Amino acid sequence: MLARRFLWVVVGLVMLALTASVTYRLFGQQIMRAALVPSIAFAESRQDAAPDYRRPAMWLSRPDLPDDPSRWAPQDYRPAPKPAIATFYVSPTTYLRRDRWNGPFDDSEANDRARQLAQIQATAFNGISAVWAPRYRQATFGAFLTDRRDADLAVDFAYRDIARAFDTFIASIPSSRPIILVGHSQGTLHLMRLMKEKVAGTPLSKRIIAAYLVGWPVSVENDLPALGLPACTAAGEANCVLSWQSFAEPADFGLVREAFDTTIGLTGRPNRGTQMLCVNPLTGQPGSAAGADNNLGALRPTSDYRSVELVPGMIPAHCASGYLVIGSPPTGFGRYVLPGNNFHVYDYALFWANVRADAEARASGYVPPR
Repeated sequence: MLARRFLWVVVGLVMLALTASVTYRLFGQQIMRAALVPSIAFAESRQDAAPDYRRPAMWLSRPDLPDDPSRWAPQDYRPAPKPAIATFYVSPTTYLRRDRWNGPFDDSEANDRARQLAQIQATAFNGISAVWAPRYRQATFGAFLTDRRDADLAVDFAYRDIARAFDTFIASIPSSRPIILVGHSQGTLHLMRLMKEKVAGTPLSKRIIAAYLVGWPVSVENDLPALGLPACTAAGEANCVLSWQSFAEPADFGLVREAFDTTIGLTGRPNRGTQMLCVNPLTGQPGSAAGADNNLGALRPTSDYRSVELVPGMIPAHCASGYLVIGSPPTGFGRYVLPGNNFHVYDYALFWANVRADAEARASGYVPPR
């Protein structure tokens, strides 16, 4: 049942990517914004009450939930029965409506998408850790298509939920337990701020095995210094940061670069012209290259779209200009991409088994603080 839900990632969540791609190519950014950006002011946007993260219902994943999507695993893999590590995972954008700036907790489509994504992202870490993933009032997809002040307020509103959840997460695990931080897209954006405000310069930073800040640009010059951890430089190295953004060839990085150049880094300086961090998930090293034979397994839907299979030796990767380039569009993934051959939706799925092995190696290299 869980494996079949991968199909809904492709025909449900990924329809957003397909729609966005086709709409952009045919009509441009103005039509996309009109279709997806809320027209009301943030102050007029309906909001649910602030969540109490002591309640299990406020979590997508946590160790005591009976139906936890993060505990799924493909054939020949199993979640750890008694993990000694805790992973804090923040899911990407799954709320797509334009009726409000932040998604409600009871939107069934957004909740289903979040579960599906946890099954292809957070599951890479269940071999060594228990996954905690908060439900949060995320900024709607359209908030990332406009420079209106309302969008900033929506992102900040979502972050406050993540900060509350993280405080509960930390209070709920032993004070010596090692931690892995995992995010994707909007989830990574929130994790970066979280690391700056709650991890950097604190004893907690010594407990971080690794931070997987995937699917969102990380400025080497302007973001890394504020995160409290350096970039990972070798496989098996602990207490460091990984990041990548996946593109197939021919790759056009222009849209991402254009947006990135308008942002301000965590240090308060403009990101224009700075380098983006790219750590290759096939090697665990920045700026490196590896052939398809180094790929231990990508999660791909089967040809009949009725299940999912882990396919090794399929996808190469090399870092170029701060992006992760995967060669020609791989079979089974190529239909659902963002403009520029951006394989954003599949950032984890393309390298699922390598991400799992990478986390295991970094956990083995981790030295607890004294």
